[in-house]
Amino acid sequence: MNLFVLNRKSKEELLVDRLKKNDALAQKELYQQSSKKMLSVCRSYIEDMHYAEDCMINGFCKVFNHIQKFQNKGSFEGWVRRIMVNECLTFLRSNKTLIYVDDNRIADYDEVDDEVDNEWLDFNVQEVLDQLSEPYRLVFNLHILEDYSHQEIAEMLNISVSTSKTQLFRAKAKLKEIVLSQKKKRNEKEG
Repeated sequence: MNLFVLNRKSKEELLVDRLKKNDALAQKELYQQSSKKMLSVCRSYIEDMHYAEDCMINGFCKVFNHIQKFQNKGSFEGWVRRIMVNECLTFLRSNKTLIYVDDNRIADYDEVDDEVDNEWLDFNVQEVLDQLSEPYRLVFNLHILEDYSHQEIAEMLNISVSTSKTQLFRAKAKLKEIVLSQKKKRNEKEG
């Protein structure tokens, strides 16, 4: 009697199982398939490529050292990404003094004109984000890219919720200014 046992685990689940056994080939495989994306995540927080690479490598070390904590609940890539973001925040906290400006005079933080949304498609997003100050970039990334609430951001960065909202408001306004300025320069070159 031949019994066929179907393996219902996904490739990702099989990789996680191998990682939990400290399989060096699995570690290499994860690094090779994820390093570009995770470096991009780190680069979105840290302007200097060398420091971003250091954070990514430290992040992967933490993934490998703490893989037993991953319980196959939710996305594995999301879990890895969160480790990378936390590694970047740790780096920034330990190596820089970030100054956050809280301005309670801004009435509605969500009313930044988003008319430039489609303009992003014509620009290198990383290049545009690099022009933001670190406090603006941090809050923008955490809220827009990572989908953290202002309360979560406030707790992570040890700032108030209103400061988080202020930073996001100002980041959006600055991004609009940057994109429109670059568009104007491009049009002047072409015309």
